[in-house]
Amino acid sequence: MGPRDGLQNENVQISTEIKLAVISALANSGLKEIEATSFVSPKWVPQLGDAFELWGQLPPGPLYSCLVPNQRGLHRALEAAAKRIAVFTAVTDEFCEHNLNMSVDESLAVFSEVVSEFRGQVPDGWVRGYLSTSFECPYSGRVNPERTAAALIRLFDLGVDEVSIGDTVGKAGPKEVAALCSEISAVDKGKVVWHFHDTYGTAVANTAMALQHGYLAFDASAGGLGGCPYSPGAGGNLSTDDLVYFLERSGVPTGVDREKLAHASEVIFQALGRSPASKAQVATLACSP
Repeated sequence: MGPRDGLQNENVQISTEIKLAVISALANSGLKEIEATSFVSPKWVPQLGDAFELWGQLPPGPLYSCLVPNQRGLHRALEAAAKRIAVFTAVTDEFCEHNLNMSVDESLAVFSEVVSEFRGQVPDGWVRGYLSTSFECPYSGRVNPERTAAALIRLFDLGVDEVSIGDTVGKAGPKEVAALCSEISAVDKGKVVWHFHDTYGTAVANTAMALQHGYLAFDASAGGLGGCPYSPGAGGNLSTDDLVYFLERSGVPTGVDREKLAHASEVIFQALGRSPASKAQVATLACSP
């Protein structure tokens, strides 16, 4: 998630060349799926204003996806020949209105058209649905698991291939993750991804709980970069470095070279003028020549 979700909230403009170097390094570390960018208006997210230029230069290897916020974004993605896209909504109207200027119902109506048009243009394409504020909304408070489960089903009804369940503000704890796992137990686990933020330091613990319930797909961002521009105070995403270390130590092979991964995002932190926050990354770099 680093090239898209990891950078969208950063004020320091990162060049296309640096982004491509980081993506190439991430691919070289063994990552097989990378969300490279978003075809969003540069007016709203200047950091990703180079989406079209970037997409045309992506190195071969991984499966690349891009976020599309509306039909205009979809058309730009189609022009770039993208075959894997993501759409996003939220469980709560309050967050959706702040983020998309529409209600949840309105967003689903828009994305229904986006998914339908994409399927018509790219029959072999792949679509992810993001579900923000699955545990807590920064504007309306805690969200009960029944409400999130209902929203999850509505996203699948649009025809998406998988849904990423987002702890947008990073406030969820393992007990809440367990409750939601129970609530969605009838849903194919292979179609569910967990997207944890580490605002309160619970991202790895939440991952462990989801793992115990049989889930094996997790979003992460190299070095723990990221955060939500529409969620005041939200910390960075679950670090890919921390996730890989935790999974490997838990007996779950990832195929990722931890040393290469740790070095991959160094240039980003140098450009941002700060040190990495990921504990696994810092420890790995300290032991690396």
